[in-house]
Parts: sequence; C-alpha cells; structure tokens
Amino acid sequence: MMRTIFATALLLGSAAMTIPAAADTFDIVKQRDKLTCGVSQGVAGFSAPDDAGKWSGFDIDFCRAVAAAVLGDPEKVSYVPLSTKERFTALQSGGVDVLSRQTTWTLSRDSSLGIRFVGTAYYDGQGFMIRKALGVDSALKLDGATVCTEQGTTTEQNVADYFSAHKMKYEPVVIDSADGIIKAFDTGRCDVYTTDASALYAQRLKLTDPSAYVVLPEIISKEPLGPAVRQGDDKWFNIVRWTLFALLEAEELGITKDNAEAGLSSENPAIKRFLGAEGDSGQQLGLDPRWSYNIISKVGNFGEIFERNLGQSSELKIDRGINALWNAGGLMYAPPVR
Repeated sequence: MMRTIFATALLLGSAAMTIPAAADTFDIVKQRDKLTCGVSQGVAGFSAPDDAGKWSGFDIDFCRAVAAAVLGDPEKVSYVPLSTKERFTALQSGGVDVLSRQTTWTLSRDSSLGIRFVGTAYYDGQGFMIRKALGVDSALKLDGATVCTEQGTTTEQNVADYFSAHKMKYEPVVIDSADGIIKAFDTGRCDVYTTDASALYAQRLKLTDPSAYVVLPEIISKEPLGPAVRQGDDKWFNIVRWTLFALLEAEELGITKDNAEAGLSSENPAIKRFLGAEGDSGQQLGLDPRWSYNIISKVGNFGEIFERNLGQSSELKIDRGINALWNAGGLMYAPPVR
C-alpha cells in the first residue's frame, strides 16, 4: 500500500511539472503511447485491482475504450488510484488525462474547477445501507441515527438536506476514505452508510457478513456519474465524449465484441459507417477511420461493459433500470455517430 501511495504521488507530481493544464492532451497521449486514467482506490464493479494488481470494472473499461480509440490498444493505460480529495487536483494539474472515477456531474464542478464532464456514463442516486438487525425498512425511520459519509463528496450535503427536509436529526460521522467508512460501519461506529446506491452494493461485499446488511429503497438524489477532462482542451474533450457515445451507439446497432469483425462487411450501411468500413468519421476527431471498431472489437459495447461489471453476470447484480438504452425504457441516448 505504501508503495502504491508513493508511486501515485510521484506520478502526480511529475505530471504536474511536465503537462500544463491547457496542453493538447491528445498529442501528449500519442507521444507517450499510453493513457493515464484517474480511478478510485478500489470499488468493486467500477474500478478495483485484483491480487495480481490487474484493474477491472466499469470505469476501467471506459479507460480501456478511450485507449482503444486513440492508441488502438485497450491495454495501453496506466491507472492512478485517487481519493475523493485528490481526484480533481490530479486532473487539473495534468496528473491524469481523464478522470473515470464515479464522479457526480454538478454545476459547480463543471463550471468552477477547470474541468468538463463529457457525459453521463451511469445514472445513480444516493441511498442508505443499514444492518438488517435494526429492523428499519425505510430511511424515514432513521431519526437519531449516526450516519457515515465520505469527506469531500456530494453525499454530505444531500444527507443533511434529506434529514432537514423530513425534520429528523442525525449524527454525521465524516471519514476521508471509503475503506475507512467500511471499517467504521462494520465495527458499529455508525448505524447508516450513505453514498451512491451502486457503491453501496459494491462496498457491501467488503463487510464481514454482507448478508447482514440491506440497502433501503429510498433514493434521495440525482447522481449522474461520468468521466471528466480538463477545460480548454476541446479536441480531447470531443474524443473522450464520442468514445462514450460510440459505446452506446454500438449497443443500439447490435454491434458486439464478437460480431464487430463481421459488421465490417454488413449490408447495413449504418453499421458499416459506424465501424469505419465506409466513410471516415475518425477524421473529424483526428483518429483512425476504424476508431469505433477498435473500441467495440477490443472492449465491447456499453451493454456488455455494464453486464460483466455491474449486471447479472457480476457479483453486484444491479439491474440496468434507467441505465438501459432509450429504446428499452432507460435514459441512455447517443447522438448519431455520423
């Protein structure tokens, strides 16, 4: 752990000295031949290393998709684990090229931090987790509870607003890391753990007895989570944004990791244009004509990424819900890739 912290600090410090905030990130990434991606310090399903140090998760696969689009290889990524306090500074300073770390898109963050969110990759909302032994079936019955929240997140204000609006009292226990909250919650220091609902399902797996805890039904906020880049770097913004849109468009067109190769000779002109077999959408982004083919054939489409990391094929088993495509009852919608 100390080696990881030192390496992270060294990388952030070095990058901050060599990459100005307004630099052309695309050229830097191409010259370096590697993408530097800011991720969480370990949240199952989103971004977490295994015992061998190999990273996986929903946010990790987005980083891999960007690398596939820009460099043609999803493995050309360096992952920088960042705390909630470090994440924006790391992006602002050039310590990372893109932030893909369960970060809520808000007005203040999008307008005053020198960063830009490229879109919403996951629609989430803040929830509450408690011990089943408390016998509570609603957040409206949490009056007087001690509530653990993570420092520097939107959850602090959200939970304060919720308890105030419902004329309930609570005792906040503010901790500076998700792992710290897990330890506090597991040992009974707080009655409630509140954060994004998706993260609660992931963090529950770390508890001594996950089956002893339940996530309550209430969702008390809008938490559109998405990747972010630096402001003033429009070319890079467009590339990262259209990587997200390409993942969604591929799912809508029925293009998967397994059939992308066959799609190059499809009789459907929309599929051939999307994959770069006809036309050259990549030219408008400064990318290879088959940039989207590289993404889907090497990483998969949005639905595949969701299913293996968060869906029924994963430990979390989260339903798509509002994260389904627009034509399947969800909110996910991509402008035409043409």
